[in-house]
Amino acid sequence: MPIAPKRSRVVFQKLEQDLIKLSSKPRAENVHGFRTGTRRLQILLSELSPKLDRNQRKLLKLLGRIRKRAGKVRDLDVQLTALRSVKIPQEPRRKTQLVNRLIELRAQQEKKLKKSGDEDTVREIRKRLKRAGKTFNPKTSRDPLAIARGMLEGIGRGEAPVTEALLHQYRILSKRARYAAEFAEPSREAEQFIAAVKRIQDALGDWHDWLTLTQTATEHLGEVRESPLVAELHNVTGAKFRHAVAVLLPMRRARAATKPIAAAQAPSGAAGVPGKNLPSTSAA
Repeated sequence: MPIAPKRSRVVFQKLEQDLIKLSSKPRAENVHGFRTGTRRLQILLSELSPKLDRNQRKLLKLLGRIRKRAGKVRDLDVQLTALRSVKIPQEPRRKTQLVNRLIELRAQQEKKLKKSGDEDTVREIRKRLKRAGKTFNPKTSRDPLAIARGMLEGIGRGEAPVTEALLHQYRILSKRARYAAEFAEPSREAEQFIAAVKRIQDALGDWHDWLTLTQTATEHLGEVRESPLVAELHNVTGAKFRHAVAVLLPMRRARAATKPIAAAQAPSGAAGVPGKNLPSTSAA
């Protein structure tokens, strides 16, 4: 199954637009759009292309530096969004204190992001993006759906316990697999694969966002016994962990039975029940 030519062309064009938006106004949506665009381009050039040329290597290196900075801003954006959604009357001051601290940290990271994406760097990236877009040949690329399926191989097939480390692996690989599959020509097979992986990506991403916030809150406010807010964040994170496991298990079972990933469906009512502590790293 070849790459859809139109989809590969759009990646170059959209990323240039996202870069311009990011360099002018690093709002949360612009940061997220740029990071997503660079990841898609990285998959297209590094995983689906037969070989990277000199311009492509330099382009990915330049983008990687800015993406790393943008990632730190993005982490703080999702933590702020999650924290603001928490309703806990016991510690309004501590919540406000933590919100203000996250805003402070974001301002610091935004400053570093702007420095990494100065005018000269942006100009060079745009030039290299245009060149890469013109020279990229989708006809010589690898099968996107086959590459996507291969990305999920090598992880426990259902017999190993689901640990936080395993969820981290699946979170990263499911994202990459989805981006790869999205380059495939439209088909029912591709749609089913993408839908199944997206369910996993969304659940694991949500868990990771809350885990990161909980770690930040613990660092600034103390452990569970020292702060009701931290205790509540542990509860939410535990529930998110159990939900992520519930969404992931059908795919692991399907793979264990050598069934295609498209057959994996998230069970209804998979949301976890909040617990008192973070899940153990060996939760099933």
